[in-house]
Amino acid sequence: MNTAAATAGEAPGRVPGAGAGTGVVPPQRAAAPDGPSVSADGAPAVRDRLRHTAHRLRERTAPLRVPRLDPYWTAGFFFLAYTVLACWHFRTLSTSSWDLGIFEQAIRGYAHFGAPIVDLKGPGTNILGDHFSPVLVLLAPFYRLFPSSLTLLIAQAALFALSVLPVTRAAARSLGRLTGLAIGVAYGLSWGVQKAVDFDFHEIAFALPLIAFALEAVLRGRWTAVVCWAVPLVLVKEDLGVTAAAIGALALIRTRRASPLAIGLVAFGLSATAITLGVLIPGFNGSGSYDYWSKFGAEGGGAAIPLVTAVRTTLWVLLPTTGLLALRSPLLLVALPTLGWRFLSHEPHYWGIDWHYNAVLMPVVFLALIDALPRIRVSARPWLRSYAHHLPAAVLATALALTTTLPLARLTEAATYRTPPTAVAAEKLLARIPDGASVESDIRPLSRLTGRTRVFWTGDTGGLSPDYVATQLRSDRTPRQMLADVMGRHPRSTYVLLGSTGDLLVFHRTSAR
Repeated sequence: MNTAAATAGEAPGRVPGAGAGTGVVPPQRAAAPDGPSVSADGAPAVRDRLRHTAHRLRERTAPLRVPRLDPYWTAGFFFLAYTVLACWHFRTLSTSSWDLGIFEQAIRGYAHFGAPIVDLKGPGTNILGDHFSPVLVLLAPFYRLFPSSLTLLIAQAALFALSVLPVTRAAARSLGRLTGLAIGVAYGLSWGVQKAVDFDFHEIAFALPLIAFALEAVLRGRWTAVVCWAVPLVLVKEDLGVTAAAIGALALIRTRRASPLAIGLVAFGLSATAITLGVLIPGFNGSGSYDYWSKFGAEGGGAAIPLVTAVRTTLWVLLPTTGLLALRSPLLLVALPTLGWRFLSHEPHYWGIDWHYNAVLMPVVFLALIDALPRIRVSARPWLRSYAHHLPAAVLATALALTTTLPLARLTEAATYRTPPTAVAAEKLLARIPDGASVESDIRPLSRLTGRTRVFWTGDTGGLSPDYVATQLRSDRTPRQMLADVMGRHPRSTYVLLGSTGDLLVFHRTSAR
């Protein structure tokens, strides 16, 4: 009832003071049925809208979340992670060895339709006479478009990430979606791969996807594919022909018959290694021998590697990655050539957990684990069945825990995404060296010089007095003493300090006597 109107003596529903026929208040109109619902305080009910939007988003992205795409998304994630780490190395001039410069000089030669001459190894040195890696020619078109050492680092990130795909796919096919993802992520985070990503660039980046795809094909019984993936290993590095032969021997074991393809792969791998070491490399280096024979036997590093060192490194390869269950798979046979070279060489660097030397073992041990787990899960021993069921989660947890101390941990640091002022200043100083100049350099300046100048290693210019000398200032030397060192190496020329920033010095040749 209209109380105000009743009090005023008017009939309800009429406007006070209005005539009888004109003062009726029209009834309220109902809200449109499709309008937004209104809450008690008048705010729109956005919760329903958000639910509706999320539902539509799930429907539209459903094709992208099918299980068969999991390996591709996993590989894509690791490509981004590895690339960020590589870009950090490049931006901060954090080169850890001269290998990046060596490979850039070789690929630069291929990109300009020439021989892979690497002056860092000595003036006019053909890299095929040092290590036989003609597979590097595949990077030449990309380098021609983007002539920078960063191109090599990104290519390496892509190749390492590509190897994640067959490992994840094989694991999901044999063990289920979630277990497959766990093993795939653990492989991408494995310490051997992370250490290789952190080590600038190396030709073994091509070996990881080739080995991974070959062993995935072994698990599927696709023997033609096995051969197609294994054969190119002979073009990656001279010793990987034996690994290709080991894959052929594995095929013989799996098929339990004298398959012509498997026998041919064994013969091809061993023959390719023998020809490469005995004919091709000596022919390219002109010395008539393979320089790295000196690393074998006692000459390779003096006394034999201590047994405890060898056992410790082997356990690092097998324990945190596979919980030792890789030992129950014949796929581990493929790791024997790499381990065998180590035992024969007695080279201390091969027996550590740094550098890139363990990377080629990672796809082998993870795919061996994938091969072993289905059999062990139906073992007659209850404790072994339980161990096999829980191991994938444990391997992933171990990889995540170790990552806190490994290179990918840098992705969580804000400094990784900033370029330090010292690096900017160093780059500006090195930019003062003109394109095409001859430069004597040590490690740190290489990534800014090998793509546009002729670079020699410090003290190995073959009698040539370079136009510039770029070097790091050692803690026990002053700039004046460093200049005296330069003049001592090139007594027929006069050098002056062109500029310095931080610990980087650049000297310029002003005259020659």
